Amino acid sequence: MELLGLAFAVWLSLRFCAPVDGYPNGKVKQACASMIPCHGAAPQLSPEHTITLNVTEFKPGDSIEVNLSGPDYEGFFIQARDAEHLDGPAVGSFTLADQRLSQLLTCSHTKNSAVSHTSKTKKKQMKVYWIAPADAPNRIQFLATVVKKYKTFWVKIPGPIVSQPSALSPAPEPIPISQTISHLSKPFNTSDCGSTKFCIRNPSNCDAESVSCFFLSFQREGSSVLIEMSGPSEGYIAFALSHDQWMGGDDAYLCINEDHHIRVFTAYLKGRSPPVLDSEIALEDVSWRLADGILQCSFRRSIHLPAYKERFNLHGIYYIFLADGEASGDGLIYKHRRQPLVTNGMYNVTGLPQDIGGSRSPLLIKVHGVLMFVAWITTVSIGVIIARFFKPAWSHSFLFGKEMWFQVHRVLMLTTVLLTSVSFVLPFIYRGGWNQQAGYHPYLGCTLMALTIVQPLTAGFRPSPHAPRRWLFNWFHWSTGTTARILAVVTVFLGMDLPALDLLDPWDTYTVIGFVAWHVGIDVLLEVHSYCLVRKVELVEDDRVQILQSLTSAEAEGRLFKQLVLTIYICGNIGFLAAFLAAINQI
Repeated sequence: MELLGLAFAVWLSLRFCAPVDGYPNGKVKQACASMIPCHGAAPQLSPEHTITLNVTEFKPGDSIEVNLSGPDYEGFFIQARDAEHLDGPAVGSFTLADQRLSQLLTCSHTKNSAVSHTSKTKKKQMKVYWIAPADAPNRIQFLATVVKKYKTFWVKIPGPIVSQPSALSPAPEPIPISQTISHLSKPFNTSDCGSTKFCIRNPSNCDAESVSCFFLSFQREGSSVLIEMSGPSEGYIAFALSHDQWMGGDDAYLCINEDHHIRVFTAYLKGRSPPVLDSEIALEDVSWRLADGILQCSFRRSIHLPAYKERFNLHGIYYIFLADGEASGDGLIYKHRRQPLVTNGMYNVTGLPQDIGGSRSPLLIKVHGVLMFVAWITTVSIGVIIARFFKPAWSHSFLFGKEMWFQVHRVLMLTTVLLTSVSFVLPFIYRGGWNQQAGYHPYLGCTLMALTIVQPLTAGFRPSPHAPRRWLFNWFHWSTGTTARILAVVTVFLGMDLPALDLLDPWDTYTVIGFVAWHVGIDVLLEVHSYCLVRKVELVEDDRVQILQSLTSAEAEGRLFKQLVLTIYICGNIGFLAAFLAAINQI
């Protein structure tokens, strides 16, 4: 009952407790019921501090000395509660031994029913006195929350139970917060995937012994399921069952490396907050292995757990998440750096055995990346090359009543606008709004979208070629387009490193650098070619008019070379696009 009460209190606190900066002054009345500080982290499960009393029995009106001691800590919160109902209100009242470091609080409308710190001053021991009320329950247990540092704290550390002499029934024994676990002797076997095991592997069909393979399996055995999980992580690996493809409201299981010792926890995911770790009391046959950078753990879970409301029925169908991340030596876990793997559909892990994969990137984000890559690495680059170097070469070729270079350039640029516009809205559809955790990428993307719209609008009002202000349009059109292209490269570069589209390092960096080098190289080649043509004409003719006429002739002569370079350039861009599509298909 104590653990169930603690799990419920943790869930209830996170449901109603907004993130705050902490309370170094100890004014924590909002934590009276749950005793949980709102520090945005999960509580530790192995207490380092102890509560001691000077008596084992009490009568109403007695004063009991309560001592909280252990390694240095900054904050504390002490209450006494009915040992039979630890989720109930605080009982009795306290008096202080040191008014500089401790203070009295009113909880559950009972004056002085809790004690807390007054500052972040380091403490090793704190002594207070508890006064038993006239209507005290038969058994009282003291509980303490201790904050070592902001994100390292323990909740409801159980203290001794004191009883009234009239209480004849024995005090309940404390429920252990962890189970004895054993060691796995060898890596998991993937040969039974799809036959007797329901397996999820990333990359697909990888071997569980591989240093790059994330593996999760479910094998039904009567009324329980044997679960195996492994992956290349020295911090933690975890999976969750979910009713949708969003984090929140999920049944989660974590294997955490605590100083080269693996502990297995159940947890409940509430929104995007850190998981609320429970005891693994609902799990059996826990085993683990940590070797060669691969973390492995296995455990057994009953299909039905009606006593645990936050544990899902394994006969249901769910999306399955598989994640990994870093953990501190004391078991504190950090947010996963990579996007978790999410199955593409909902599955019943106790049903027909299957061998499936998943994706670490949502489909809408993949489409967003592909469309932006096509627009700014392919169509816009080709369109710029054509406008800059093929105007003289195609000046006498017409398409639908306009010069061919202009028509091709316009089609490519309008295609860029269309692809960018469609791609731009996809992340907002996926996220349901603005993503605060995407860094500079969305801000640069919005700026790029604005420049993308400005370009065709200004082009629609361009003056005639011989208008006196045509040069203003030319400079504005060129500068806006160049700014957009540079901004697009930076935006694409940042987007490739986001968790939602986490391409393999250093592939993404090399791809962007390779494309920039490829484009600049082709640009320089065509510039050198044009310069050589001009120099050739200048050596032959001295008259300026004749030079221009000869230049036009020379440009026509160089048309074949430019077309060959353009063909090679287009093939190269298609190659970069194909490489990007192959890479994005693997995530």
